Amino acid sequence: MPQPPSSLAQILTAIALLTGLLVLSACDQTPERLAEIASKESSPQAAIQLEFSELGVATMTEDKMQIRASEQVSVNGQTQTIGYHSLFATGDENNGERFGQSKDVSGQPILFEDGSPYLCSGTNDGVGSGLDHISILQKNDTLYMVSQYECVIGSMYVNELLQDENGQLSVKPDSLQFIDQSSDFGGYVHCAGQTTPWQSHLSSEEYEPDARYIETHFDDVIQRSGNRYYDEMARYWQNDLSRANPYFYGWIPEVQIDAQGEPEYRKHFSMGRFSHELAYVMPDQKTVYLSDDGTNVGLYLFVADRAQDLSSGTLYAARWQQTSDQGLGQAKLHWISLGHANNAEIRKVVANKPKFSDLFESLDPNSAGLCTSGFRSINTTHGHECLKLKDINGDQHIDTQDEIIASRLETRRFAAMLGATTEFRKEEGISFNAQNNRLYVGMSEIARGMENHSKNGEANPQYDSGGPNHIRLPYNPCGGVYTLDVAANAQMNSDYIASNMSELIAGKPDKNNQCMADGLANPDNLSFLDDSNILMIGEDSSLHENNFVWAYDIHKQNLTRIFSAPLDAETTSPFWHQNINGFGYLTIVTQHPLEEQAVELAKKQSQAGYIGPFQFFKKGSEPASSGH
Repeated sequence: MPQPPSSLAQILTAIALLTGLLVLSACDQTPERLAEIASKESSPQAAIQLEFSELGVATMTEDKMQIRASEQVSVNGQTQTIGYHSLFATGDENNGERFGQSKDVSGQPILFEDGSPYLCSGTNDGVGSGLDHISILQKNDTLYMVSQYECVIGSMYVNELLQDENGQLSVKPDSLQFIDQSSDFGGYVHCAGQTTPWQSHLSSEEYEPDARYIETHFDDVIQRSGNRYYDEMARYWQNDLSRANPYFYGWIPEVQIDAQGEPEYRKHFSMGRFSHELAYVMPDQKTVYLSDDGTNVGLYLFVADRAQDLSSGTLYAARWQQTSDQGLGQAKLHWISLGHANNAEIRKVVANKPKFSDLFESLDPNSAGLCTSGFRSINTTHGHECLKLKDINGDQHIDTQDEIIASRLETRRFAAMLGATTEFRKEEGISFNAQNNRLYVGMSEIARGMENHSKNGEANPQYDSGGPNHIRLPYNPCGGVYTLDVAANAQMNSDYIASNMSELIAGKPDKNNQCMADGLANPDNLSFLDDSNILMIGEDSSLHENNFVWAYDIHKQNLTRIFSAPLDAETTSPFWHQNINGFGYLTIVTQHPLEEQAVELAKKQSQAGYIGPFQFFKKGSEPASSGH
């Protein structure tokens, strides 16, 4: 990577040595080792072998406008009848509440100008995409479901579920409850989520507001910044946006259910602030991978101090060391420490409503595209910038505490200043195969910062100028899924540190840069079924007429189409629940269906449901088999 002027390099080295913000390299991998990736996926033999009936591509308009799903699956040779089952749609009423109703800071329902309810459906005048993720939690001998909404005003709800003797699920009447997020400044653009191993709902806040832009553009008279997303939060703050701050948003929230069945909500300020797509907890219940959705973004890793407690820990950012430019590329991964923090210390800073200029001095690059001596040149989501850390806490020293604050409030920018890679493009879902010790990461497309001074295959320096240009790959508008080896790293206090990154499966563009119907188009969220052969891959694409969910067989290395969303809809957050009282489920959300179609609004509501029920286990928790 390009080196800063020697004086700045010496300063950064000294700071790194002082604060412990050092580059940690995971175990090196030889080219021969990387070449073994495909063969590794096929062994050892999984205890659960699935084979789904193939769902064809819809050809009739009526079919294109429907939810369609596979109706049969073979589990270890036994045929089971499954199918898609709806749980609820935005606007459904229960217990005097509406699924997806946005509320303000005092808990009052927000209304549109015509007096109609502000529902987060993704197909009305609200700002955002609609319902995104549901978690099923097993607590207090009860099934709870937490739903989260990917609108700017990011609502959450919880309800109970009923399960009949055949495994069918339904929403329990009179159980829906709004989850108040005002204790941590309200929710914002909740994207993907996870049911954690300790049965909590781990959420996300995507598209964090750019504090630098808002500081320079905010108009105190009209209470607007020109940032459409941030300005929409005025509705939450009862039309007084001066009560808000851009640093309120871009974190990882968590919802736990207490012994009385009540939701407990908090944000984990220790885990950094950026465009969180997903936080994925590993089996040790303290290592968490964090994906960053957007252009010129990073890949992050958090190691908590204690299992099942994400309130404090050390944050790391990945540096991609490219070893091949073929397909989706191959790289060694090195992890740069961003230091240790806890929720309380960072929340205290956030509550004081800091400005970007409190954290950094900033200059524009000169006419030659270079930064003034003493400023660090970076290229992130916010473009090419020249930044220098300030004395944030006012103690007359630029020291550890200032770095820690910057590392959490401006994680992507600060990671780039320390040499991490901020060139990934639309980093999406994450899942883990414990059987093979493989992590999977979805990348919606290989473009812009992931190319070599190009944009969509055409020469364009915008996304690499001023940055290290770590990633240099051919353009692929269809994207793909990466596979990463993980292993123990004593220095990082985790058994699950990724050491490399390479192609698992890539989408196949045609001559018109659409995506072939028999392959992936802009993979979104992922879910691997434990001890099986199946990785589920959802799509969020305009390059397939209908978005699909695919079952990828990691042994046979082939795709089976198992779900088709209606026209205009995303298939968000497919997630396996392997064993709920002896039954398995693949939950799926259909987001903003039929948005551009001339149909009644009732058909355009985002919908949550599941494919199943599956029976993966016999009594005694042994995998189901055909008796052989």
